[in-house]
Amino acid sequence: MRALACLALSLLVSLAAPTHRAGAEELDLELVLLADSTGSIDDAEIRFQRQGYADAITDPMVLSAILDNVYGKIAVTYVEWGNDVSQDVVVEWMVIDGPQAAQDFAQKLMAAPRRAFGRNAIGSALLKGKQLIEDNDYTGLRRVIDVSADSANSWSGPPLETARAEVVASGIVINGLAVLCRHCSGRPVYYDLEAAFAERIIGGPGSFVVSADSTATFADAVRKKLILEIAAIPPRRNLAALEGPKVLFGAAAGTAVD
Repeated sequence: MRALACLALSLLVSLAAPTHRAGAEELDLELVLLADSTGSIDDAEIRFQRQGYADAITDPMVLSAILDNVYGKIAVTYVEWGNDVSQDVVVEWMVIDGPQAAQDFAQKLMAAPRRAFGRNAIGSALLKGKQLIEDNDYTGLRRVIDVSADSANSWSGPPLETARAEVVASGIVINGLAVLCRHCSGRPVYYDLEAAFAERIIGGPGSFVVSADSTATFADAVRKKLILEIAAIPPRRNLAALEGPKVLFGAAAGTAVD
């Protein structure tokens, strides 16, 4: 039954998916990880964030989610973003199809220097993610941009609402990681960051926000987010098997699931 469901999903999404260049490799998901590298994030916190993603991408549950899909492989790139002219591709597109590929991705992620700086330009980061998806050599059944930030403010570059609308109109889903942990960024004082993500940043069918509210739960939040993004079945049906960080869905911004 699962094989038939996955095949049906493949056929449905392939009908709606944009056409990539001839010879593009087909896989389950094209995933851009957009990580906050703005002025509120120091070098130690950059390494902390990267370690959380490295631990998550090599986690057995994440790898199982990859292998249980139609093709059993996804394409991932990791980008750190700052101001409107500072988006650094830390790890170029890589196909993750098992433990060795995941380990290679993690090693490249931890080895690269920091090169992105500046004040928040989330709109520019989203458009960079869109460009990376549209210019790559892959055709995914799903296409997702995953943006992490400790603020929903965007101070330069294209307006956030304009960039989000352009990305979603192209068939790309935007998910979010709201970074709330006091020692790795901090919670905004004047507004609810998760609600702001749901209202202003995420978009597309099934989009959601996962919260990281402490240093101890950051890696768990990343792991949960990746599993929800990678799994072929809708996110709500995955939640029973995942404990920990809160999830807020874009389609029902007032509904949080722990």
